[in-house]
Amino acid sequence: MTRPVVGIIGNQHLLNETYPAHAGGEMNTEAVACVSDCLPLLVAADPRFVSVEELMATCDGFLLTGGRPNVHPEEYGEEATEAHGAFDRARDAIVLPLVRACVERGQPFLGICRGFQEVNVAMGGSLYPEIRDLPGRMNHRMPPDGTLEERFALRHKVTLKEGGVFHRLFGAPEVMTNTLHGQGVKKPGARIEIEGFAPDGTPEALYVQGAPGFTLSVQWHPEWDAANDPVSRPLFTAFGDAVRDFAATRRAPQRISA
Repeated sequence: MTRPVVGIIGNQHLLNETYPAHAGGEMNTEAVACVSDCLPLLVAADPRFVSVEELMATCDGFLLTGGRPNVHPEEYGEEATEAHGAFDRARDAIVLPLVRACVERGQPFLGICRGFQEVNVAMGGSLYPEIRDLPGRMNHRMPPDGTLEERFALRHKVTLKEGGVFHRLFGAPEVMTNTLHGQGVKKPGARIEIEGFAPDGTPEALYVQGAPGFTLSVQWHPEWDAANDPVSRPLFTAFGDAVRDFAATRRAPQRISA
């Protein structure tokens, strides 16, 4: 049997500072293919080329990836400042309605970093443009130097809600994670349940209350070493199971009443 399809949201890039491209990190592809056991399909997140309806018909689930551009603050009623950084309005135009449609339909998605923030904004929440500037907050950004191993190294613990979805999934009330982000959740959106926090109070794990499908999202980057990391592996495994269940349900033959 063919594996269910996971659409991996791509980001816009300029190769050699001149050639426009849609791209996705290989570690996302590896996590989906080897841990979730699904077929990875890179999505050109631009409404000129794809529609939400087409994506939902083609893919069984979605990986909402991280990315350097941030969600535009107009999406949560604020004006852009220099602190908000770069944007990708084409991705905003695809992913935000895609999240809402998946929540309504029960189609699974896993949000990572920017994807975590997209889920909050899609549900009516807002973001801080630069959390390291807030009183009492730590610097969650990627270290500017070092190897990939050093940049994606575990840097802080995340405390999980006792008995919550993430606690049950990981089998522990606290987990160690990496951290490579500048923005963070300011106001939670409607139905957003935050179940994980960094030591400085920054939200790190959430899901959409009452959604019929998988909506788990995390602020860190679990795609790094997903096959071996004790936190990443159960997250991508559970996501793959949810995608398979959804695919099996919608591909099952419909029974016709006499």
